[in-house]
Amino acid sequence: MYTSTIAKYLTGAGKEKPAGNFFENVHISVDFPFCLLYIEVMVRKITIFFIVYLFLNILNLFLIDKAFAYSNTRKDFDQVLGEISDRKNNSSNYQFTASYKADLSDGYTAEIKPGDARAANLKAFLRKYNSDLYNHTDKIIEVSDKYGFDYRLLPAIAMQESNLCHLIPENSFNCWGWGIYGTTVTRFDSYDDAIETVGKGIKDHYIDEGLVTASAIMAKYTPSSKGSWQHGVNTFMKALE
Repeated sequence: MYTSTIAKYLTGAGKEKPAGNFFENVHISVDFPFCLLYIEVMVRKITIFFIVYLFLNILNLFLIDKAFAYSNTRKDFDQVLGEISDRKNNSSNYQFTASYKADLSDGYTAEIKPGDARAANLKAFLRKYNSDLYNHTDKIIEVSDKYGFDYRLLPAIAMQESNLCHLIPENSFNCWGWGIYGTTVTRFDSYDDAIETVGKGIKDHYIDEGLVTASAIMAKYTPSSKGSWQHGVNTFMKALE
């Protein structure tokens, strides 16, 4: 009995054959047309979701831009109302001395009484032309008072020379054509620096030398203009009345 059992073990008789490889015995049936249809549907869904997502983001950016624009418009509107209010409240004090003449033939030494509306008047003018000098109104008036000439002279020259700083050499802050000739360009560190320097220069090199009218200043400031500079400066000063 034991002998026959050992013989069967050695010869493999009666021994079951092991199962083959799992993947060799498993057959997966795939419906390829259905699979392709499923993939196509999923791609369509993803595409639709992406388009909706993109649209919502664009809409969000658009609304944010509109909100900022409205905020800026509201801020500008409030500033304009403030300027109008200032001019209305101070208009009764906006007076020149009797020595001032509308044709400016007697020069730029008009005196302004305290409590005038110069700042509001100048801001309204600079705002109208969207000038960078808008935020430097107080400096213009301060320098004009410091050197004793009409506060309208600096903005009038800036308007004539550079359309109120819209046409100036890059990074020069030079709205007055001051020290600009040929390839030479005088540059300033800031608008305040330019206002101070030009104001002092007008006082030292023009007014102190008796050049107190547009025509007299023009002869030295820009002699080649043949009258157009004088006309422009006087026109812009009148616009600031």
